Amino acid sequence: MNEPVLDIIADDQSQRLLLRGPVTLSGLPRLQEALERAPEGVVLDLSETGRLDTAGAWAILNLRERLGGLEIAGAGDAHRALLATVEAALPQPDRDVSRRRTIADWLEGVGRSVAGHGRTGAELTGYLGLFLARIGASLRHPTRFRLTALVHHCEDVGLRAVPIVALMSFLIGVVLAFQGAFQLRRFGAEIYVIDLIAVAVLRELGILLTAIVVAGRTASAFTAAIGSMKMREEVDAMQTLGIDPTMALIVPRVLALVLMLPILGLISNLAGLLGGALMSWIELGISPAMFQSRLVEGTSINHVFVGLSKAPVFALIIGIVGCHAGMQVRGNAESLGLMTSKAVVTAIFAVILADALFSVFFAKVGI
Repeated sequence: MNEPVLDIIADDQSQRLLLRGPVTLSGLPRLQEALERAPEGVVLDLSETGRLDTAGAWAILNLRERLGGLEIAGAGDAHRALLATVEAALPQPDRDVSRRRTIADWLEGVGRSVAGHGRTGAELTGYLGLFLARIGASLRHPTRFRLTALVHHCEDVGLRAVPIVALMSFLIGVVLAFQGAFQLRRFGAEIYVIDLIAVAVLRELGILLTAIVVAGRTASAFTAAIGSMKMREEVDAMQTLGIDPTMALIVPRVLALVLMLPILGLISNLAGLLGGALMSWIELGISPAMFQSRLVEGTSINHVFVGLSKAPVFALIIGIVGCHAGMQVRGNAESLGLMTSKAVVTAIFAVILADALFSVFFAKVGI
């Protein structure tokens, strides 16, 4: 007998499934078909079972699980040992270990989050120190500085960002003039819309919105470029060849931002004033000559200096955050996408926070 045979033997008290012959992998399909017809409340008799392998033991255990319990009789010591071994090796379903979160769990989560942000802040400070140290080394040894890379990144982060920055600032100026005119007309103070536009654009919105656009555009580009090199192990290869990754990858990018963001901020200011002047002419009838005269007479040059003084700090924040995120990428595309989005969010948040601190500082010193 080369295949198992399953007989149903009924008596006065119960039914027995008599399994005869070898219960092995070769006869498993026929055995499964027979076991699927087995009724509930039966006793499996293995007294006449011949050779039993792991496939047959699995089929018997599967029958017991389907019936919600099965009494096995007549099994020898070898069969029982094999059944126990296969049962122990079967995968167990994951148990639901969820429980209600307590205050201690919430505090632990807050603590871990704070500690993680603290570590990130310390790492960003370290990258800032590396950048400053490499700049100092470049001043002592100018031949180590990569001028070609700096020019390339200045074009990428500066020249190519001019259209979007100018358009955004122009539209912001238009919106400020329109809303200011709508509100100030109630009090007969339409002429002060020029002061509103000048202070808002030159002091805050021009450089802040420029930094936000650059953070979304450039921080993600830095992270993606350096992260791709990390994934392809190019950074490790540079270190093997004796090339400093900080000098080759981080310094040109961050320095390009420091040089170009003030220029972009100036372009943003001019575009915002142009948009405000155009809308003031259309909505309020204020001629460009009158707008220029009022702008020069009523606006302090300090507003321009206050706005542009923020640009190098914003540039350092954006560049360091983007490069740091790129260096944290691991060897998979999921990590690259995660760090790219994290870099944009972190850079924008840090820029807005820094702008708030600048506003408080300049208000305290009276500028």
